[in-house]
Amino acid sequence: MSKIRVKQDESFEKALRRFKKKCNKEGIMQRLKEMRHYEKPSEKRRRKLAKAVARQVAERTEREY
Repeated sequence: MSKIRVKQDESFEKALRRFKKKCNKEGIMQRLKEMRHYEKPSEKRRRKLAKAVARQVAERTEREY
């Protein structure tokens, strides 16, 4: 569970922004989306492979330019 301490004289919006950033960094929302529905092991492998391929393509295009 992510926690933040609200600093004195800190607005609610700023504290909420820090909380959301911390949750994104820890991957909480991503895990929640993944666990919302059951995903078969073959689908997990396919998703991870597609993510790895996309990452490699992005790295390759970055190196070329």
